[in-house]
Amino acid sequence: MEASHENNTTTTPITTLSSSFGTLGSHLARRLVQIGVNDVFSVPGDFNLTLLDYLVAEPGLNLVGCCNELNAGYAADGYARAKGVGACVVTFTVGGLSVINAIAGAYSENLPVICIAGGPNSNDYGTNRILHHTIGLPDFTQELQCFQTVTCAQVVVNNLEDAHEQIDSAISTALKESKPVYISISCNLPGIPHPTFGREPVPFFLPPILSNPLGLEAAVEETAKFLNNAVKPVIVAGCKLRFAKAQKAFLEFADASGYPITIMPSAKGLVPEHHPNFIGTYWGAVSTNFVGEIVESADAYIFVGPIFNDYSSVGYSLLIKKEKSIIVQPNRVTIGNGSSLGWVFMADFLSALAKKLKKNSTALENYHRIFVPSGVPLKCEKDEPLRVNILFKHIQEMLTGETAVIAETGDSWFNCQKLRLPENCGYEFQMQYGSIGWSVGATLGYAQAAKDKRVIACIGDGSFQVTAQDISTMIRCGQNTIIFLINNGGYTIEVEIHDGPYNVIKNWDYTGLVNAIHNGEGKCWTSKVRTEEELVEAIATAAGAEKDSLCFIEVFVHKDDTSKELLEWGSRVSAANSRPPNPQ
Repeated sequence: MEASHENNTTTTPITTLSSSFGTLGSHLARRLVQIGVNDVFSVPGDFNLTLLDYLVAEPGLNLVGCCNELNAGYAADGYARAKGVGACVVTFTVGGLSVINAIAGAYSENLPVICIAGGPNSNDYGTNRILHHTIGLPDFTQELQCFQTVTCAQVVVNNLEDAHEQIDSAISTALKESKPVYISISCNLPGIPHPTFGREPVPFFLPPILSNPLGLEAAVEETAKFLNNAVKPVIVAGCKLRFAKAQKAFLEFADASGYPITIMPSAKGLVPEHHPNFIGTYWGAVSTNFVGEIVESADAYIFVGPIFNDYSSVGYSLLIKKEKSIIVQPNRVTIGNGSSLGWVFMADFLSALAKKLKKNSTALENYHRIFVPSGVPLKCEKDEPLRVNILFKHIQEMLTGETAVIAETGDSWFNCQKLRLPENCGYEFQMQYGSIGWSVGATLGYAQAAKDKRVIACIGDGSFQVTAQDISTMIRCGQNTIIFLINNGGYTIEVEIHDGPYNVIKNWDYTGLVNAIHNGEGKCWTSKVRTEEELVEAIATAAGAEKDSLCFIEVFVHKDDTSKELLEWGSRVSAANSRPPNPQ
């Protein structure tokens, strides 16, 4: 350097890219870690292999290879439920269109899932070339078009100049809107250094969203007047509590009000069931005993974050009157038949409302007057075939603050809904989308995220047949989940809506299948259970000698052994489905 100055020479700028610059692949990997993703669920394909190299190289990231893209998407869904955000990586079109069902489910449940697809080489865009993994047309937008309706943002990264902005914009949109996003990355770009990636990614700053002060004040004043004039108001919590990040404010409001707390079925796990004012699930005709009567006889009910669909309304049969209702959505409050005030955010509203309410425990006192404790299932005789209600009595006894329950679509919805969750016990199910098979991948993802909890999954045989392969990934990841496979020979929930021969499935040797998948690698234990004695012994083994193993317990029950709630719910949903066309 000194010699150069002495000779008055100048240094020619280097025009090639410095290897000290970061790459798109390393930037994306760091971004995922920064937002809380430490496990990415993937299926390799030729369009995403280079990107996967960079994800593998990131110290804070663990790449979890799944058996298929659908399960990778379900796993990202389950992971997002436990950690607040999830991610999956698939290949172009064949992978993207396979994962899309899971992404649609995450969209319906307001879960931020970053869905990353490896895309065509950037040089192929704008040409007339036909690529493999397409439908045979020189048009690469089929995958993008499909994702537009099930994600809140879509970006196609096929040049490095805009890549930084595109990736950050998509990820921040997912976090702000609590919905999935789609990011396609050309297969030749992840490893190329670029100046825009020349430094460690600056952590996101998402500015807080504040309510309109005047709207908030008006909503609080009008709601407080409405509720303070009521004789026996009640609270009904809905699933959008999670999306609105308003659980703390909800408890503040509930404590101040003195009202009984109930939940819609999809909100189970979002409200602490050990709260002294908690009375159970409001689900119309299939509510927890005495809860439906208390809610529907109230002169005011405040629904916090509800979704009213045909399933949650039991075939549109809820006896709820609009003029008695206050509906609190994540960004809007509607009071009876009157005002509807927007840009009023749930957490702000509930916290402010708590300060304006008169305590009123009338409805809670009425509940305690009429309440009669539920009976216990009749004891099984020795060697008597196991009944479902006996199974769930024993599952109830397994629950602690160090467990979490995953309930598959089907009769497990109803049986798990009746479980009383101890403090800090997790609970997840997919009620809005209701995709059978969801629970296998979701269990994988949830267990990977919540390593401080032992997951207890209740899965029907029909649902398990859809997504069974990723039991393999659970074993590979060293998970110690307990899976109760309920073998009743078919799609029981469909039977109660509309029966037919299509609801009977081919029976499998489920424990034999899991043993074959295990193949002596990793820790896995299986058991077949036909009686209560065998169930007790299996649970003891799972909790004791096999506490560090994946435990798969196949439970044989009669095909017509269902919860009474499913029988009632099925008949009402059937009636809603079979309504004749309106007269023209």
